[in-house]
Amino acid sequence: MSLIRLAIPKGSLQQSTIDLFKDAGWVIKMSSRSYFPSIDDPEIECALVRAQEISRYVESGLFDAALTGKDWILENSSDIVEVEDLVYSKATYRPARWVLAVDEKSGISKLEDLQGKKIATELVNFTKRYFEERKISVEVEFSWGATEAKVVDGLADAIVEVTETGSTIKAHNLKIIDELLVTNTKLIANKKSWKDKKKRTKIEQIALMLKSALQATGMAGLKMNAPKDKLDKIISMLPALTSPTVCPLHDSNWYSLEIIIHESQSRNLIPDLLRAGARGIIEYPLKKVLNG
Repeated sequence: MSLIRLAIPKGSLQQSTIDLFKDAGWVIKMSSRSYFPSIDDPEIECALVRAQEISRYVESGLFDAALTGKDWILENSSDIVEVEDLVYSKATYRPARWVLAVDEKSGISKLEDLQGKKIATELVNFTKRYFEERKISVEVEFSWGATEAKVVDGLADAIVEVTETGSTIKAHNLKIIDELLVTNTKLIANKKSWKDKKKRTKIEQIALMLKSALQATGMAGLKMNAPKDKLDKIISMLPALTSPTVCPLHDSNWYSLEIIIHESQSRNLIPDLLRAGARGIIEYPLKKVLNG
């Protein structure tokens, strides 16, 4: 039996989760007719589960650990251990937001205008608590999908829906009047499993490697040689995460430099470095970045 039973979100997050594990060092292989993908680690057993249900199953002990959204943890009020936030860097990550939207011609402009109105959403429990905390009485009903169309069809006065850019909401002639929640992916664990030394060590290994893969997103390494008389000028040009590595070469008139940069910086930086006298510039991709 595998040491860790791991739930992977089925659906829109499925492929990105598999890709993240690959970057972190694990190969997960899918079968078109199976909910139990294989993984190249004898200490892990995987299963595909809807993200909306994962936290409940982890809480109950059916799974030791899982990846799911902060939104679904809050929706289910799950009693679990939140091990790690798995968030892309600000340079590459666009957060998902649960927003409140209404017909742009409705005249509704603030939360209080929804008193006594109907709201459609998949995030029912969280939405109910959100309005109860603000002492606004609304009717919240579950939406099985195509939530934006509920207002257009007159089935609801407002919706609470997840979005990154808001483009789909705008395309349905809706306007956003409030942001309820910014969500992100989390690695979570069952409380009993977290107290088990062996299981906790394995879960912490997964957390470390997933986080290191995310931290490397959009990053690149840059190596170059710099002449001694231009070394200080070239170093001053480098936007390193930390101080650059500087090593003398066999030829005492030259030094080797190495830094980590955002990939987008290289297009301007490399030509400038060449003009400043750097030579033998090499850019290479990063799979993982570990900061301890």
